[in-house]
Amino acid sequence: MNTLRRLLIILLLSIFALPLFSTELLTKLESLPGVVYVEELKTGDFFTEKYLILFEQYLDPSVPEAGKFRQRVFLSHKSYSAPVVYITEGYSATYAESENYTNELSKILDANQICVEHRYFSESAPVDIDWSYLTTSLAAGDHHNILTTLKELYQGKWVSTGISKGGETCLLYQMYYPNDVDATVAYVAPVATALEDGRHEPFINNISTKKDRKKITDFQKEALKRRSTIFPMFNQFIQLSKLSFRIPIEEVYDYCVLEYPFAFWQWIGNTDKIPSKKETDTKIFQHLITVSAPDYFSIEGSGDTKPFYYQAAKELGYYGYQTEHLSGLLKIKSAKNYFKLIFLGKDLKVDFYAQTAIDLQKFLQTKAKNTILIYGEFDPWTAAAPDVSENPEVIKIVKPNGTHATRIMSLPENDKEMVLKSLKAWME
Repeated sequence: MNTLRRLLIILLLSIFALPLFSTELLTKLESLPGVVYVEELKTGDFFTEKYLILFEQYLDPSVPEAGKFRQRVFLSHKSYSAPVVYITEGYSATYAESENYTNELSKILDANQICVEHRYFSESAPVDIDWSYLTTSLAAGDHHNILTTLKELYQGKWVSTGISKGGETCLLYQMYYPNDVDATVAYVAPVATALEDGRHEPFINNISTKKDRKKITDFQKEALKRRSTIFPMFNQFIQLSKLSFRIPIEEVYDYCVLEYPFAFWQWIGNTDKIPSKKETDTKIFQHLITVSAPDYFSIEGSGDTKPFYYQAAKELGYYGYQTEHLSGLLKIKSAKNYFKLIFLGKDLKVDFYAQTAIDLQKFLQTKAKNTILIYGEFDPWTAAAPDVSENPEVIKIVKPNGTHATRIMSLPENDKEMVLKSLKAWME
């Protein structure tokens, strides 16, 4: 009798421990075509429910025998009648697991939120990697399939959005499927036209003031002039971090110095933070690796982002380095064609296809609509921002002194109000 009573108590406790809200959404999600797994997740106060969803996708619908993969999607629910913020992540979407993750557009629009992990990244990679199926058109097809499926539940207005590569992803998605969403907000999204695009170096040479740019150059030269005393610290850091490279470590040091201006303007933008020539070797070293660490060039550091490097080499492009101002201080003779040497290695052979960027630029100039492009003035990626001056349907805003962290809510008040007014009009 005591045993039965204990079992009854355990059963009652387990029942009362279940969530008090309706499982209607869970049931609907599990019944959707292409959905192979749904897991309930914790969520904060902004949303009422949150789920991890796995969609089964073809690597290429036109070649079914190529196989399938499972794509990770995070859905945060407010109501069936609310608008939807559709995040086309360009990389892994692991951050979206957090119960408190809320995109700024979700707050602005009081919207549901759907975050899609990009194919070939993190948990959304096929078992057997065939790089030929990692294309912008096939990725856009993934987003189209997921949106088409979830529109059975959410039939309000949809806005696609993404940051950096994710921003370019949502622009490409609009190009391939122009009728899928009602609006697009792309943050700091580059449209590079070559693997080493060529616009970033002159852009960096004109950022801010001549005095600020001189501080950057002086720091680079100081780090190279002190190579004999700083390199041992640099080498020890690499050994302790257990990093390996496709190039000699002496050359890695050069590339960290070459990357410094890009990384500094991308994220920091305040030259008061640069140590002076009077500082110790340790201070110079610490600042260098804080801004431009060697792990960026390492095999280990590029492991999780290898799909991006393939995409950059194939369709998305990247940037180059200026070396002339450091002549006589570098170990390398030239930084030309560095990208494949450092990031791809000999196992990945790929040629750049420029037509994708050309098509996207033309689309944004002529056919894009209800689109907002947001950039930072100091962010080197802004060098590859598309020209949309002839398209009144596209709003392009560059935040003064802004970095890669520029967002709507950080814009000057007038620009912010214009963006919010436009979004409201498009999403009503």
